[in-house]
Amino acid sequence: MTDPFDAVFEVISSDVMSEVIGIVGPGPEFERIGVANGGFWYARQFMTLLGYENYNNFQKPIGRAINTFTTLEIPISDGFIQTERLIDGVPCSDYKLTRFACYLIAMNGDTHKQEVAAAQLYFASIAEAIRQIHSNSENVARVQIRDDLSQKERTLSGVAKAAGVISERYGLFHNSGYRGMYDMDYGRLCERKGIPSGRTLLDFMGKQEMAANLFRLTETEAKIKNDGIRGQQSLERAAHSVGAMVRRTMLNASGAAPENLPIAEDIKKVRTKLKKAGRELTKIDITKAPKLSD
Repeated sequence: MTDPFDAVFEVISSDVMSEVIGIVGPGPEFERIGVANGGFWYARQFMTLLGYENYNNFQKPIGRAINTFTTLEIPISDGFIQTERLIDGVPCSDYKLTRFACYLIAMNGDTHKQEVAAAQLYFASIAEAIRQIHSNSENVARVQIRDDLSQKERTLSGVAKAAGVISERYGLFHNSGYRGMYDMDYGRLCERKGIPSGRTLLDFMGKQEMAANLFRLTETEAKIKNDGIRGQQSLERAAHSVGAMVRRTMLNASGAAPENLPIAEDIKKVRTKLKKAGRELTKIDITKAPKLSD
């Protein structure tokens, strides 16, 4: 693996690292299982540290972490290298992981597991770049959900147009969903929330609001397909009704209207900070380690 972050950041002092490793949960064990002084970590060993017993179940946080690499436009091979190795004499597939890849896997892990929560605390303690990210796990989730939203918007657009939404009037269909969920037009909503001109509201939504909109888009697509809805006006009504359903659900669950939810940090800045965090984590290991592909 080629390290794309060489000579970018100074190494955190060994004294600081020793103090953090000594006081934070899984630190000593995590550092111990790092191959070649933290050159890489085997996924199957890291899995055990996070409290997972089944490698198939561990594929979910690995997959989410890989998707985050893609969203951040970092080559997947800069964090994940597939490999085969013998474990107790049995050939097994595995990954070689960088420290940053381990961090993202931990942040996407099952937070009901005490081991995952402890690992998140550890990673949030070892580098200033991580500590500067507000609500680490939420921002990692926002990056991933934002990517999911982009993909869902594309698929919904295709489904709606195939069902009769006219390309020149797609904006009306798009706006109908927002009117149902927010009880106002999309343009007015952006003004109310102070979204910069030319930017999408999706880039400034918090995790809760993003997840609600992903649900809205998913259910709108499902309704169109399941109910066989056709025609511009019927599709607009469907988008509005699903949006209104999501609104009622949010009001019943938390009492908070979606238009009143606060905006979050610009997702572009969050991505930049996550990249910086990756660079910092790459530089933590004082001894220059072999490349993942070695």
